[in-house]
Amino acid sequence: MKKRTPLSKAQGLGSAKTGSSDWSMQRLTAVALIPLSFWMVAFINRLADMDYTQITLWIAEPLNSLCAVSFVLVAFYHAILGLQVVIEDYVQNGAYKLILLWVVKLGFLVLALSALLSILRIIVK
Repeated sequence: MKKRTPLSKAQGLGSAKTGSSDWSMQRLTAVALIPLSFWMVAFINRLADMDYTQITLWIAEPLNSLCAVSFVLVAFYHAILGLQVVIEDYVQNGAYKLILLWVVKLGFLVLALSALLSILRIIVK
């Protein structure tokens, strides 16, 4: 039995090359979601006391529409990054991994676009 150093055991196993940027972006989006989540909770609390017209007028205000768009973009991007890590860590088959990554990204893209179009439709009215 040969004694090997930890470095020789790790050589050839690949490197993280782009993993650090994904890790940094996930932390950045998590920090950005903190104030945006407070805004979203305040918005949800107001929903019970307002009718449809008041809600659309409230979202149409520039600051509220900016917060809504920001929340959608940041939340969906954060979710994509999180699910990407889970898929990369726990799916062993390379083909399944690639398919799942594409399905998740495409699904979240469709959901984000529909949310953004809904907000835009309220703003433009």
